[in-house]
Amino acid sequence: MSEVVYTYDGSFDGFLSCVFARYANKEVPIAISRDEDFPPTLFPCRFIPTDPAHARRVLRKVLTLSPYGARLLQRGFLTCLPDRELALLNLVTTLLEEGPGFLRDRSHPAVYPVFRAVRHLEGEAHVLKGFVRFSDLGGVLGGEIEPKNRVLPLLRSHFCARYPQDAFFLYDRTHHEALLHAAGQAVIRPLADFQMAPPDEAEARYRTLWKRFYDTIAIRERDNPRCRMTHMPKRYWSTMTEFQGPDFFTPQSSPAGVPAPGAPAGKPVPGIPPAPGRSVPGSSL
Repeated sequence: MSEVVYTYDGSFDGFLSCVFARYANKEVPIAISRDEDFPPTLFPCRFIPTDPAHARRVLRKVLTLSPYGARLLQRGFLTCLPDRELALLNLVTTLLEEGPGFLRDRSHPAVYPVFRAVRHLEGEAHVLKGFVRFSDLGGVLGGEIEPKNRVLPLLRSHFCARYPQDAFFLYDRTHHEALLHAAGQAVIRPLADFQMAPPDEAEARYRTLWKRFYDTIAIRERDNPRCRMTHMPKRYWSTMTEFQGPDFFTPQSSPAGVPAPGAPAGKPVPGIPPAPGRSVPGSSL
């Protein structure tokens, strides 16, 4: 088999199309990357177009062999695992060649990196259920997160069940995509450029009350920064109300109001989700 570099559009169906191409063309991909992310190389490089029919065939075969393997594959694609596509290709290749028995051994070289990455993904999604802070922006709840993994597909069902009657959005700063919910429907869409609007008078008061509550219940004599960072890692603080500076609590209408850094004017919040279309890969998990 010849060695080649695959590039694709970054979607889950696009990755499955790469898996199909690997067998159809009898090639050994030494790297699989998004088209715009891969640096120049001396190896032959081929762009694999996304073919939904090929993607369905691959996923159906994996599901037939092992539903658990399919779950690892789908959730593994949402992780921040280095060389993620090669690790997932190795998982699928081993499953097709050896059958599902090896999946019971979590120390297996084809299973361990994916299993560990999925566990990290699920753990991050779990803690974010408690760390997300929503703001009321003209009757629409809005929040932002900065996760390492693409956790919005895992958070979707939780927040839709928690706010079934509310319009809300949750923006992922890291991966530039947003979960949008309104009228009982939810979608995840790419959103390259987004800036949160400053609060109005009412929202600024709510933020101040939350900050005051957080400071009031603290016991200074028992202050333990290391313990706090263990249970509430510092990398989540940038989007949590209780750790923001004075500008975050200044209403837009106030003469002293100064937009927060990186959010000079804000943009209107979408009241309803965009027209139906294909959602972000894995958003149904």
